[in-house]
Amino acid sequence: MGKIGRNQPCPCGSGRKYKHCCLAAQQAGENDNPANQMKISLMAAIEKIQVQAGERKAAFSELGVFLFFSDHEGDAWLLEATESDAVQLARGGERLDVPIDENPETIEINFSHTFAIRDRQLFLTAYADKEETRLDRAPAKQIRAAIRRLYRRYPKEMLAQMHMESGDIETEAEA
Repeated sequence: MGKIGRNQPCPCGSGRKYKHCCLAAQQAGENDNPANQMKISLMAAIEKIQVQAGERKAAFSELGVFLFFSDHEGDAWLLEATESDAVQLARGGERLDVPIDENPETIEINFSHTFAIRDRQLFLTAYADKEETRLDRAPAKQIRAAIRRLYRRYPKEMLAQMHMESGDIETEAEA
């Protein structure tokens, strides 16, 4: 993992500069490493959206490149904005296993779907059988706005480090 500049966006996803967010804790030795802290934050966000789905509350939140939403029917999803990947976290109010693998350097989520927003609706395509499904209860407008904020907030170089080709960044940012 590369060095984070003081004036770059904090990798925790807060939207604040690193020097005004996690730098002091990092220097004091309170944070282990960025990958470990991201896993802790990611697992907390997953837990929170699963609880909201269990309570059948519609909710939406962001953590860096990750977007989370739940609906009144008890379904919850995790979306990764730079590669348009998705995985379901709850179905009908019941929590699903979180497919996360980690090592000291990376956190890997085993996504089951890709997503796209077309005609103001969220569409999912399963990796397994390529079947496409429209999620009528998804907050497509909030998802699209969050993706646009992401492309304005982070430099192209940082997004490229998050598994995205530089040509795709310009195309997505213009959308």
